[in-house]
This record gives sequence, C-alpha cells and structure tokens, in this order.
Amino acid sequence: MSEHPRAPRLRDGFRYCLGVFLGLRVAMFAIAMAANGIIPVRADTPVVPGWPIPPMLGGIKALFTAFERQDAIWFLRIASSGYAKGDGSAAFFPVFPAATKFVSLFVGGRPLLAATLVSNAAFLGALVVLYALTKMELSEGHARKAVLYLALFPTSFFFLAPYSESLFLLLCVSAFWFARRDRWGAAALVGLLAAGTRSIGIVIAPALLVEALLQWRERGVPLMPRAGAAVAVVLGPLSYLFYWQIRFADPWAPFAVQKQWQRAAVFPLQTLGEAITQARRQQGYALLDLLVVGVILLALVVGLAKLRPAYSFYGWLSLLVPLSYPFQGRALLSVPRFCVVLFPAFWVLADLSERGRLPHTAVVASFAGGLGLFAVLFINWWHIF
Repeated sequence: MSEHPRAPRLRDGFRYCLGVFLGLRVAMFAIAMAANGIIPVRADTPVVPGWPIPPMLGGIKALFTAFERQDAIWFLRIASSGYAKGDGSAAFFPVFPAATKFVSLFVGGRPLLAATLVSNAAFLGALVVLYALTKMELSEGHARKAVLYLALFPTSFFFLAPYSESLFLLLCVSAFWFARRDRWGAAALVGLLAAGTRSIGIVIAPALLVEALLQWRERGVPLMPRAGAAVAVVLGPLSYLFYWQIRFADPWAPFAVQKQWQRAAVFPLQTLGEAITQARRQQGYALLDLLVVGVILLALVVGLAKLRPAYSFYGWLSLLVPLSYPFQGRALLSVPRFCVVLFPAFWVLADLSERGRLPHTAVVASFAGGLGLFAVLFINWWHIF
C-alpha cells in the first residue's frame, strides 16, 4: 500500500456497488417471502419490555417484517420510547436508534420502516466507500471482489435488517477513508459516531492512532494533531456514558449490563478452545459459528503480512474483544455477526482470489449458501444474532 495514496472518486464504484446492493436486496426479499414454513418457527421468542413480538407473516407481507427479529426489536423499542434503567437497553449504543427516530419523523412515525431505510441506505453508502478505499489501497479488481464477498458473507443480511451493522460499517470505513486522505477532522467525527453506534467502535481510536504514527514516520507530518483526532474517537462512548450519568445516575450501565447478557471476561484463546470443543460435541450452532469465524480469523492471520498495520490493528482488536467475552454455553454466539464488519479480512480474501490462490467461484458459492441458511434461520427466530 502506498504511503499517501491518491484517492479515487467515490462515484467511480457507485454503479457496481448499486448492482451488488440490489442483488442482495432482491435475494433477501425472496428469502423473506419464502422462509416462513421452510423450517419450524422457534417457540421461545425473546421478550423485550415495551415492544410486542411481531407475528410471523408470509408472502408479500413479510418483505420487511421478516427481519424484525432478535436485537432489532431492542433498537425499535429504544427509537420509539428511549432507554430505561435495568431492562437491558443500555447495551445498545444510541446512534442507530437516534438515526431511526429522526427518519421516522418523515415516514409517519413508523420505526420499522425508518430503521430499514437507515440500514439499507447506510449499507449502500458503506459499499461505495469501501470500494473507493479498496481501490485506493489495492486495485479496482480487489475492490470489486471485496465488495462482493462482504455482501455475500453468511451474516450480511444483518446489513439490511433493522440492525446497526450497516451504519457502523459506513462510519468505520469512512473514518479510515478520511484518515488515509489526511482529513483528520472528518476522520475524528465519523470515528466518534461509529464508537457511539456499537461498543466495539472504540477500537477505531487505537487503529487511527497507529495510522497517525505511520503517517508521521513515512512523511514527517505533524503527529499531535493527527493523534489528537484519533483519540477524539473516544468521545463517542464517553458521551453515551455521560448520558447515563445525567439521566439515570448510572454511567457504567452500558458495561455492567453485559452480566445480564450472560457474558464474562476470559482469555480469547480459551474462547476458541471452548468453541472448538462445542463444535465437535454439539455441532449445530457451534459448528456454524466456528466455520464462519474461522474464515475471518484465518484471513486476519494472513493479513498480518499483507495489510497496512492500522487495518490489521482494527481487524484484530475487533475480533479479540468479543472473543474475550464469550456467551456461556455457546462461546461464539454473535461473533459471526461481529465479523461481517471486519472489512480488512475481505481484502485478504480478495487478494488471495486475485492471485489465484483462492477460487473465486468457491468463495461466492460457499458464502451465498451460508447466507441463505443463516437468513432462513434468523427469520424463523432461531438463534442467529
């Protein structure tokens, strides 16, 4: 990767990204209409205080309601009536619910429609920025494959559901896009918004700090303004903690609530060991989790020798943090979803494919098959979240 690459235009990849987006959107519409009845619906649906569990609808009625599942209900509840102390809502960071609430003002107060519009628009934007960043760092061929692989990843349907993944990806990729173009004020702004979208977004701060150090070493530019912009990312989660202090006199609620979600801190290698044991003994969910996470883990290992250090730093921290807080009884629960925003891993897969070391058709086929399976499970309330 070049030291100070000349940035391509964002519009250069828009047509290709729009095609990928529309292809995925149509595929998810088709799965949404057909998924009801393919497998039994799980009976023990979650209970979210203040928000009714949506009924299972088939046919055309399921086009959007099919993805109102699991954590999406929390985001919709928060967007509609805000946070409440002691109910678990503190675990969900505020930027996505706030964006949903704002958009709902223009769509007749319909939070599900608003959240779907936010997530879908953000995903298209994320693909466009990712395409440009990949082209700048690698090549246009890499950009086309990286965008396609990310869109077909088994958990990519979360980008189109009322979840925060798409908005987080857009903000995260944009932070690196601005930092690599030496626009550190913009990088700080979108970075702190990303860190206010998901708790894991805090890792953008040290990753950007690594980039600031690299630019200082490579080009001799002033370090302190760039390092200061990187550190400013922490204002995102700090603002959220400050809100909980002012509103509920409980600033640590967003972190303390992890105990309510049955997560406890362990060493990441212990989590992987438990995941392998569970996959061997239980198969089912545990095996699916391990296969998906294993792809990203191996890609990041290969990326240590290929990626610019700031990108590797972001990828590894983003993976090691959830591996340090496994779910009891299912070590990798939710980690396949967390992996879908680790765009440097998709760069590695694209590079291996470009070099002929990874069959492109095999990647597309395996990812698409996994995507169909995971989407059907998710729609029928099985534990893919």
